[in-house]
Amino acid sequence: MEKKTLSDISCKGRRVLMRVDFNVPLDDQANITNDKRIVEALPSIKTIMESGGRLILMSHLGRPKGKVVPELSLTPVAKRLSELLDAPVVMAGDCIGTEAMQQALALQDGEIMLLENLRFHPEEEKNEPEFARELASMGEIYVNDAFGTAHRAHASTEGICHYVQPSVAGYLIEKELKYLGQALNAPERPFLAILGGAKISGKIDVLENLFDKVDTVLIGGAMIFTFFKAQGYNIGKSLVEEDKVELAGHLLQTARDNNIRMLLPGDVVAATEFSADAETLTVPIDGIPDNMMGLDIGPQTIDTYSREILQAKTVIWNGPMGVFEIEKFAKGTIAIAQALADATAKGTISIVGGGDSAAAVMKAGLASGITHISTGGGASLEFLEGKILPGIAALND
Repeated sequence: MEKKTLSDISCKGRRVLMRVDFNVPLDDQANITNDKRIVEALPSIKTIMESGGRLILMSHLGRPKGKVVPELSLTPVAKRLSELLDAPVVMAGDCIGTEAMQQALALQDGEIMLLENLRFHPEEEKNEPEFARELASMGEIYVNDAFGTAHRAHASTEGICHYVQPSVAGYLIEKELKYLGQALNAPERPFLAILGGAKISGKIDVLENLFDKVDTVLIGGAMIFTFFKAQGYNIGKSLVEEDKVELAGHLLQTARDNNIRMLLPGDVVAATEFSADAETLTVPIDGIPDNMMGLDIGPQTIDTYSREILQAKTVIWNGPMGVFEIEKFAKGTIAIAQALADATAKGTISIVGGGDSAAAVMKAGLASGITHISTGGGASLEFLEGKILPGIAALND
C-alpha cells in the first residue's frame, strides 16, 4: 500500500489540515496523564511548521456522542502541545464555522492551531459529506497522521479526502505501514506471531490471515481454554466461548494442514477467583481443578515461548498472556515482553500491535527495546486481519 507522504509535498505558505490522534487520558481535573499520543505526532507537526506550513490540527477526544461535553474539550491538549513545541498554539472554539475559519485564514507561515473536538458534532462519525466539505474548506493540503482512527470511515479520516488535494500520510502512519506491511508481505524468517487476549472471536480473522504468512503461532490469554475445550481437556471454571469450540478445533486442524506450528501453553497459573487476593496454583493444562480458573501462562510455557521468540527474525505480538492488570497474573505477559526485547537486541524485528500489548510493554519499562509499537489497537488488528483501512485507502497513491 504505497501512499504519498509528507516527504512528497511542499507545505510552505499553505494551510495544512492534519488529522492527529490526541485522544489522551485525562484525570478528574482534566490533566493529561499520558501525553504519548501528542509526542508521537511531533515529527510531522515540526516538519510542517519548520517548512513554513500553516498548520491546522484536528482530533477527537473521548466519546461525547455528538454533543458538546466541556470535560472533553481539547483545550488541555493545546496547552500541553504548546509546552512541547515551546510555541503558541491557537485553540479554536469549534472545529467548523466562521470563527474557526477566520482563525485558520489568519495563520502565518510556521504557526499552528488546534480545532475543538471533532466528535462534538454527530456528523463526524456519520461521515456526512457536508461536514467533511466544511472541514476541508479550511485547508489546502490534507495530512492524516492518526493511525489509531484509520480503520474508521469518518468525515475527518475518509470523507475529507474527497474535497482537499493532495491527501497524504504523515510520518507516523508512514512508519506504521512500513513495519506492519513489511511484516505481512516480506518478513524476515522465521516469522512468529504471538496472539493473546480473552476471546478467539476477536482473533479469528487475524489467525486466518496469518496462516499463509507465519511459521509459528504462540497462543496465550483466556482464549487458550476454548482451544483446550475443543481438545477435550477439563478447564475447570476457566473462561470459554462455548459457541466457538468447534471453530477452535477447525483452526487447530487448519494449522496442522498448513504445517504451521501452533503452540498452546503446557501449564497455567490457576486461582479460585478473579482477584488479587486469590490463592494460586501452577498446574499442567490437563490438571486444572474443577473449582479453579486459569489466569496466566505458567513457568514452563514462559520458558518454551521465550526460546521460540529468541529464535525468530520477525515477531508480531497482539494480546496479553494473562490478566496482566493483576500483578500475580502478569508474569507471563511481562516475561513475553522481556523475551521480545531480548530478541530485538539480537536483531529481531519486533512489532507490538497496540492496545493491551502496548500497555504491557510500557508497564514493563521495555518500550525502548521494541522495534515498533503500534499507536492503533483496533487499526493494527484490522491491518493484521488483512482488511482495508478507509482512512489510509482514501489517501493519494
